[in-house]
Amino acid sequence: MKNHIFNAFAHKTAIKAVALLGAIAMMFGVAACGQTNDTSDSGKLKKVTFMLSWAPDTNHIGVYVAKNKGYFKQVGLDVDIVAVAQAGAEQAVNNGQADFALSNLTNVGIYTLKGAKIKQVMQVQQKPSAIWCSLASNKEIKSPKDFDGKTFATFGSNESDAVIRRMIQTDGGKGTFDKVTVGTSTFQTLSSGKADFGGFYATWEGVQAEMYGPKLNCFTEPDYGVPGNADTIGVITNDKTISSNPGLVKKFVQATKKGYEYAYSHPDNAANILVKEAPDANLKPAFVKKSMKTIVDGQYWGDPAKIKDGSFVFGTNDVDGAQKYFDFLAQEDAYTDSHDKVIHTAPQAKDISTDEFLK
Repeated sequence: MKNHIFNAFAHKTAIKAVALLGAIAMMFGVAACGQTNDTSDSGKLKKVTFMLSWAPDTNHIGVYVAKNKGYFKQVGLDVDIVAVAQAGAEQAVNNGQADFALSNLTNVGIYTLKGAKIKQVMQVQQKPSAIWCSLASNKEIKSPKDFDGKTFATFGSNESDAVIRRMIQTDGGKGTFDKVTVGTSTFQTLSSGKADFGGFYATWEGVQAEMYGPKLNCFTEPDYGVPGNADTIGVITNDKTISSNPGLVKKFVQATKKGYEYAYSHPDNAANILVKEAPDANLKPAFVKKSMKTIVDGQYWGDPAKIKDGSFVFGTNDVDGAQKYFDFLAQEDAYTDSHDKVIHTAPQAKDISTDEFLK
């Protein structure tokens, strides 16, 4: 997918929209999007496919670094980084059309309720980065309660509705709002006056707004009653691969982990690598460097001191944070099965994630 920082989708809600489309497609199947399980590479390097969750960004940067610096080749892998399939990265991994992909535990939970057999094998992001914003020029909105009666620029997920409703109610509002589907981008939907607020990522669109505008007035989920960690972004694969080829999973996870750790320690260098390795994304080096600075300064991938002293293993899945968020979504009737029937039992984070390949 073509991506430009002035034409970026709001990644959190965009990923959820892809998840919903993918869940529907799960019942019908999707076209293959790339080669997987190809062992015909002269017996030297094993072909492996990694699928993006959306357009290339700093969430994916560790994979690009691992490829650029030869970490994958060092463990015998030839990794092909491919664009996200129309039905979603989770669906592609579930069907074996991609070996690995970037996703998050929230999406994995949504998919497993609909029958998917996938797990997260490494979690990069350790705390929420979602921000819910209006344009700074909109003086009517001073806090989430002012979203009441306003129009939400949405990609259509039940999850986002639940989050916004909780934030409004925690701030003293009723939790009622209108919705409009995002067109080209959330920024443009707000600027056109078709909506009053929408969802973004602090580490990407938040940086864009700060550097290039339009200026935003933003609020974070933990400050307004949304429990747990909604943004458990990490690497997924399917259960069959884990059981049949654990050695492959370990090699991929270890090399990818090394790529992300390098990016966390050398953010400017990693930013340059992403720009170089994803030329079609038309990313500006200064923008990507600022995004990485935001990630490092905010300790979004974990406390560097704890990573250094070994008290926290980079890539560990935040099972407790994810479960709190899952339980919240279940209480808000945000989960449905493959027949679109509401499910009140939340997914179990411990069952859809594993840290066994990190060590």
